[in-house]
Amino acid sequence: MEFPPRIPSLKTAIRLITPAHTNRGFRIRSAAVTNVRQDMNLYLWVAFGSAIGGCLRYAMGRTVLDQHTTFPVSTVLINIIGSFVIGFFGTLTVSGGRFQVPESIRIFVMIGLCGGFTTFSSFSMQTYDLLRTGAWGRALLNVGLSVLLCLGAVALGHVVAQQGSHAVAIAQTKEEEYTS
Repeated sequence: MEFPPRIPSLKTAIRLITPAHTNRGFRIRSAAVTNVRQDMNLYLWVAFGSAIGGCLRYAMGRTVLDQHTTFPVSTVLINIIGSFVIGFFGTLTVSGGRFQVPESIRIFVMIGLCGGFTTFSSFSMQTYDLLRTGAWGRALLNVGLSVLLCLGAVALGHVVAQQGSHAVAIAQTKEEEYTS
């Protein structure tokens, strides 16, 4: 999927939507319009997942924040949980995995839900704040725990989901994996 999505010119749009029959209204005659609709549906899945993930992050952050105020425990926990979920779900549902789900569900969970839930920008801001205030030890601990535990959580999610499955990958599209 391209970003920004390609939108047909006005001339093309007028040609694509033409009266099919005077009593039947308009009929869309091109696969291009269908593809635009499908792409828009995927954007809606991402938005919906991000909204839910963001609300979950806020709720969990509020719950844990009340207990820990000198170290960003909630951010570390949220990133570990999100990393596990993306590793687990991605492995279970990858093409050839145990559960075949539509692309829209994978995008909803892996890009929307996990993207809205995990908090790398919060992690970065909190680490900078710790550094800025001279709490170098806590800043390094935050970086170390976040990177190592989140990487470990993705690997653990992958290994747990891979039991009884032949899937070797987690990501299967360019949107899920930015290495291609």
